[in-house]
Amino acid sequence: MRLLIVGAGGVGAAAVRIAVRRAFFDHCVVADRDLARAEAAVSSADDPRFAAAALDASDAGAVEALCRELRITHVLNAVDPRFVMPVFNGAFAAGAHYLDMAMSLSQPHPERPYEKTGVKLGDEQFAAEDRWRAAGRLALCGIGVEPGLSDVFARYAADTLFAEVHDVGIRDGSDLVVEGYEFAPSFSIWTTIEECLNPPVVYEKNRGWYVTKPFSEPETFTFPAGIGPVECVNVEHEEVLLIPRWIDVRRVTFKYGLGNEFIEVLKTIHKLGMDSTKKVRVGGVDVSPRDVVAACLPDPATLGDRMHGRTCAGTYVTGLGRDGRPRATYLYHVVDNAWTMREYGSQAVVWQTAVNPVVALELLAAGTWSGAGVLGPEALPPRPFLDLLTEYGAPWGIQEL
Repeated sequence: MRLLIVGAGGVGAAAVRIAVRRAFFDHCVVADRDLARAEAAVSSADDPRFAAAALDASDAGAVEALCRELRITHVLNAVDPRFVMPVFNGAFAAGAHYLDMAMSLSQPHPERPYEKTGVKLGDEQFAAEDRWRAAGRLALCGIGVEPGLSDVFARYAADTLFAEVHDVGIRDGSDLVVEGYEFAPSFSIWTTIEECLNPPVVYEKNRGWYVTKPFSEPETFTFPAGIGPVECVNVEHEEVLLIPRWIDVRRVTFKYGLGNEFIEVLKTIHKLGMDSTKKVRVGGVDVSPRDVVAACLPDPATLGDRMHGRTCAGTYVTGLGRDGRPRATYLYHVVDNAWTMREYGSQAVVWQTAVNPVVALELLAAGTWSGAGVLGPEALPPRPFLDLLTEYGAPWGIQEL
């Protein structure tokens, strides 16, 4: 396997620190628009299998050319969702397999954004399904933690724990705090704004996909490992679009434990128009308001030594168990920031995101996972993934509710 990691930010750098401990690949190139950042990620590995390159992820032709030049077999997209389609298309043109942790962007319905779906997350990629399948190449989409591990949990529950699945609810919460900042998101603020302020999507078998208003349907969910109760609200996310394609389920939701203060900050950003991606003229320069917000906040990858606490990602499944009786089960993955900083030098949220595509790449290299077309994680066998994730030092758990 000859791997290209596109993006040397927090998740890309964490993927390097995880992959360097494994032997499944022959060569790995870390590419970023900022060559110095790619070189820093490679330097942290201190392994001759790694090399750095400069790359503009918005240019599909540049992605293709770099893949061809370096004989890349697999592309891992670790940049934000704005660049999904050029990296996706560049990988296909070069004859490489492709993985990402977030899918192509949605576009709300132009007239009735809270009543009708517009372009949904991943629609652009699924539109290319036939050509990927015909070419015998795999685009494994949404293989981070959420989406990703959460989808694997859903597949495992459907295959192993339940005779009949009714509801699948992805629930994400933490007790992480960042010292020294009034407001410091632990993940890309650009992506956070996109997810949280777009109309959330819900799936129901008798309705299909439909939208609600941001931060709707609040509920208190009690997270394991001492995190405790956290209020969670509807957020737009890929699992709702992925899980019903491969699992027979009545309802799918995604709810995120944001907290009131975080929600109010996001609402204020929206009221001021600072969530817009449309460029405005400021002092003779065209800038995107959302990019300004991102530039004013600390880089999440640098916050690890100021962060304390744990983050939990999981999948809450209800239905009928194998014995035919009602069952409610939460499959979860908890990561402690102190452990990831000590073991990998990466903060918990980016490490938890990065470990899952590395596990998937190892399964693909071994032939344990395989496929062609545009697939989600729930299309592939879950048990080998969960076993290998545990081997990586990141055990998962099950809690009956």
